[in-house]
Amino acid sequence: MPRTGRNLLPNYPHHIVQRGHNRQVVFAEPSDYQYYLETLQTWKRNLEIKVYAYCLMTNHVHLVLQPPDDVGALSSLMKRLAGRQTRYANRLEARSGTLWDGRFKSSPIQNDTYLLSCCRYVELNPVRARMIASPSQYRWSSYCSRIGQAKAPWLDDHACFIELSLSAQERISRYRRFVEQGVPVDELKFIREALQRGQLTGNKWFIDEVEQIIGRRIEHRGPGNRGKYGK
Repeated sequence: MPRTGRNLLPNYPHHIVQRGHNRQVVFAEPSDYQYYLETLQTWKRNLEIKVYAYCLMTNHVHLVLQPPDDVGALSSLMKRLAGRQTRYANRLEARSGTLWDGRFKSSPIQNDTYLLSCCRYVELNPVRARMIASPSQYRWSSYCSRIGQAKAPWLDDHACFIELSLSAQERISRYRRFVEQGVPVDELKFIREALQRGQLTGNKWFIDEVEQIIGRRIEHRGPGNRGKYGK
């Protein structure tokens, strides 16, 4: 596996955040959100990247993405998303300059233990920001598509979601209940810190597994070394 300066892993989901430059607004109109999602839809297909969850906030984005064998596809996708959105905004506003902060933040996710938790974390962002009372009221996240209230056929279903039930309706009901429970405080802290530090969202066994994959020790093992949520 090539060294990228980040802990990026082929065929593993990653929690990714990219923020507007100096936290400036990047999505002001519905057409801004739509353009970003159209770019995401096109290039996830071209680069063979899976999209499990997303949430577009006014000044940043949260994504849960899984690259193929070519892990560089993840950076390529983020580069295209940022570049196309910047050119789009500059053209509309007759301006120049960057729209986004430099590098995106990323954290590889342990599939079976944390993937649905990270998706819930992402889709509840507007609720935590007190923009809405329920994630189903927010148009610019994957939640409404995940529970069948909107159509996004390009959104991918991970095995963790499919295994919630053999019945599609029961699967949706269980996922809805899971999200409505909210994010426990310890889980919220763990996911947030893993992302901010560029660490792994997983337990100590996952960290050991990743060290074997990348062939080097992850020096700061973080809260995942102490159990599921750092306790």
